[in-house]
Amino acid sequence: MSDNPLTPLINTFTSISRSLQTHLSRFLIAPDCATNDLTVSSLTINPLQPFSSVSLGADTPVGALPIKEKEVKPLTKEELGRATWTLLHSIAAQYPDQPTRQQRRDAKELMAILSRMYPCKECQDHFKEILKANPVQAGSREEFSQWLCHVHNVVNRSLGKLIFPCQRVNARWGKLDCKDRSCDLDSTSEIDIKF
Repeated sequence: MSDNPLTPLINTFTSISRSLQTHLSRFLIAPDCATNDLTVSSLTINPLQPFSSVSLGADTPVGALPIKEKEVKPLTKEELGRATWTLLHSIAAQYPDQPTRQQRRDAKELMAILSRMYPCKECQDHFKEILKANPVQAGSREEFSQWLCHVHNVVNRSLGKLIFPCQRVNARWGKLDCKDRSCDLDSTSEIDIKF
């Protein structure tokens, strides 16, 4: 054990710095970025240099910390698909048991928007066909979750993937565990979003 009473604090700071550096590098470093320096609070980044050259203030080089640099590359179509299905199943799991007319319209519109804006033209076209053959069913949480599972399985079949047993959809993508029902879609609080 060290004689310095600040050692645990320094070790904690080092750990937090490494974690922060790893997470920020995923969002802030663009290899083709044309600007010279980006500044976030007191964190100064030169996007034309490796992230390990970042410094916190003038005297504390983060580059002195040993980090494992990861290659930054765009998502694959498969990664995007998995992330999209996770989001959609999570939305369905939070969907109310007795949705309002607006919530039912929103669920249908969300699927329509995905069929028009999904960042894969082939996927968009396929999803449009699926929606035409399988109109959105969003009369309750159970109905929406089961419909989404069925649609997901239609996509899986077309890709030669295994079919998911829809009776297990709640075990796989059940309601989020949020304190005080703060994740529920049918909460009474309204959020004013301005664009």
